[in-house]
Amino acid sequence: MSEITELRLSLSADDERGIFGENDSYIRKIEDSFHVEIIDRNGELHIIGDKEGAGKAASIIRELVQLYRRGGGIEEQSINYAITLKEEKNISKPLNSENVLVDIDKDVICHTISGKPIKPKTIGQKKYIDAIRNKMIVFGLGPAGTGKTYLAMAMAITAFQREEVSRIILTRPAIEAGEKLGFLPGDLQSKVDPYLRPLYDALYQIMGTENFIKNMEKGLIEVAPLAYMRGRTLDNAFIILDEAQNTTPAQMKMFLTRIGFGSKVIITGDASQKDLSPDVKSGLDVAQSVLKGIDDIEFCTLTSNDVVRHPLVQKIVKAYEDYEKKSANKQKTKSIRKLEKSHK
Repeated sequence: MSEITELRLSLSADDERGIFGENDSYIRKIEDSFHVEIIDRNGELHIIGDKEGAGKAASIIRELVQLYRRGGGIEEQSINYAITLKEEKNISKPLNSENVLVDIDKDVICHTISGKPIKPKTIGQKKYIDAIRNKMIVFGLGPAGTGKTYLAMAMAITAFQREEVSRIILTRPAIEAGEKLGFLPGDLQSKVDPYLRPLYDALYQIMGTENFIKNMEKGLIEVAPLAYMRGRTLDNAFIILDEAQNTTPAQMKMFLTRIGFGSKVIITGDASQKDLSPDVKSGLDVAQSVLKGIDDIEFCTLTSNDVVRHPLVQKIVKAYEDYEKKSANKQKTKSIRKLEKSHK
């Protein structure tokens, strides 16, 4: 049986208000995760449990206090991610980092129109942002809720406002998911606008509706379906291709060969959410095989650990990842058995 230990931490009343959560929900979550008991006695926290669990709980609380003191908002996502970092040994952490949460929180990309800072919230997101800063073409791969598109949008708007690029071009393949575009009312633009809505939403939130409309009218911001890219050369632009898993190999090649001088390109996609016909290869899958190892192109893979939506979304993504791995393993086993039988 593990030896029970007791660790003590001194916290101010303000620190406790910042990190305890409503009805002490955050502290209860830390207790449940590491099987410890946390008692507050006159501004001193007593953490009681086995040595390893108590040590991890105390380390998380210290990190959260530092994050809170520098103005970082403590949310349920912050608690969940801090716990994940302690529990999972295979997450590669930045070198020489005593407090990963604080290091990530320091990297403010820009602010929304309401003044809210936009910054990475996980190690995966931080690496993604750094890749966008340092590479000409970046593929952001991963499940829904990992911030692939939103962070790319924030980087695009920041580059535009700093005059590092002269325009922003946002594009998506207009693939029908269960409905045919031809049956929808309106002209082509009104038919494809619903597919581009997430891009518009991010622009409104970060840039403001008035600024967005003004720059759109000047042609400095363009939101268009991927088919509109054919035959063009895109110089001095920040270009985002969203939902790239729904491109065909020919479309992906067409898009990548449009890129001109002074441009930066972000391609986002989730291989598990394809709307292509089963017999059509994804341009994103082909690009990963063809382009790996080329200088100035980087592939950043985000996982369920990088989901920053409601905690339930993270659990859903993880459950689907586990299910898909099991299904793939079963299929592999069946194929091996079939091959063995054919050789007998």
